Amino acid sequence: MFNFEEANKKGKEAVDTALKSYSDVNKGFQAIAAETAEYSKKSFQDGIAHFETLAGVKSFEAAFELQSSFVKSAYENFVAEATKLGEMYADLAKTAYKPYEAPIAAATKAAGKATATAPAA
Repeated sequence: MFNFEEANKKGKEAVDTALKSYSDVNKGFQAIAAETAEYSKKSFQDGIAHFETLAGVKSFEAAFELQSSFVKSAYENFVAEATKLGEMYADLAKTAYKPYEAPIAAATKAAGKATATAPAA
């Protein structure tokens, strides 16, 4: 017989899990957006400061050296930021999957048992 109270309880648990997951994922996206905005702001400010310094250079050699140094620094900062954002996205994916980890494992286990006990054709 179908148990409405049990179904209602399971439905409520599923909704609670989904809402908690949504909240956690939303916080992760907000952190990523804040990090990206901060990096963009710093990168823009660094570019403006570099251009002002470059405008005051008197020789081609000094300009070339200054430009090379800036490009190297900008590249290193970009790689560091990309690595950091990659880690943040990986953490976000783990956080999003966490509430569903136990139910998926239980379903996989149940499916494995059902397959093992099924009669051969």
